Amino acid sequence: MKLYCGIDLHSNNHYVTIIDEDDRRIIDKRLNNDLTKTLSLLTHYRADLCGIAIESTFNWYWLVDGLMDAGYPVFLVNTCAVQQYDGLKYTDDKHDAFWLAHLMRLGILPTGYIYPKEQRGLRDLLRKRMQLVQYRTGQILSIQNQFWRSLGQRLKSQDIKQGIELPITALTDPNIRMAIQSNINVVQMLNTQIDTLEQAVQRQCKNIPEYQQLQTVFGIGKILAQTITLETGNIRRFNNAGQFASYSRCVGSKKTSNGKNKGKGNTKSGNKYLAWAFMEAANAAINHYSQAKRFYQRKMAKRNVILARKALAHKLARASYYVMRDGVPFMPERLFL
Repeated sequence: MKLYCGIDLHSNNHYVTIIDEDDRRIIDKRLNNDLTKTLSLLTHYRADLCGIAIESTFNWYWLVDGLMDAGYPVFLVNTCAVQQYDGLKYTDDKHDAFWLAHLMRLGILPTGYIYPKEQRGLRDLLRKRMQLVQYRTGQILSIQNQFWRSLGQRLKSQDIKQGIELPITALTDPNIRMAIQSNINVVQMLNTQIDTLEQAVQRQCKNIPEYQQLQTVFGIGKILAQTITLETGNIRRFNNAGQFASYSRCVGSKKTSNGKNKGKGNTKSGNKYLAWAFMEAANAAINHYSQAKRFYQRKMAKRNVILARKALAHKLARASYYVMRDGVPFMPERLFL
């Protein structure tokens, strides 16, 4: 007998449903987030389970890794793609878990990529670096705004970031001076932490072939190459360059019928870190490479600035796909014909 399991995972508990080939419920049970309890419940059905579908928005590492380590076939549900049956009047966790198992039984369960546990920590470390950079930017903006309000002076972000001495003594109010000094202290602390993380990531990335090859692509330096490498994972999970560009949010999102625009699709579907990386690469490529600048200017003559930059980001994403898949350096003559 074939069995199918659906798990609706929450912050402090998860609901487990097991069904058979006729959609009959074998198990319906809510458990606390304790791996030992989950394994104990499933062990009696282990030989017949065809798969376990897990739906989670953020806290799936422990459950997915634990079940996979125990030898279960696990599928991480694509929460953006899975849809409930519209005819249902009432739903709850019990219905949601059953629906996951039902879709898996039918072979139409939309699944996401389970990033390998061995590499996931390095990817998350680089994400932490980005988070700290964003915090630092907030502190720098606070300093700039305070000087602008108090003295009418505009300070350069790079001067603040590099620790160049600021004219704090020109501020007559001691409370404002203390506020700005606290911002400066936080920026200095964040500089130290960011440098530490960057060095750690660089040590672990330097021998990855994809990381080395990506740095040959226009506009992609060390940080962007690290981001693209680690956020992509196994490049061969994408069947073609179009799929990778779509995952990188570098393609348009619209719905058409009979030549008419019927709205937009899910614009947030894909990887936001790759979307950021390729837009940053496009900005750098425009400033430093004539071929990229000419392509951007041609697109801008027909579209607006944002769409023109996104068109270049799309080009770079497609080029990056082939660079990573084939292990070859970037060839601009093939991208900008």
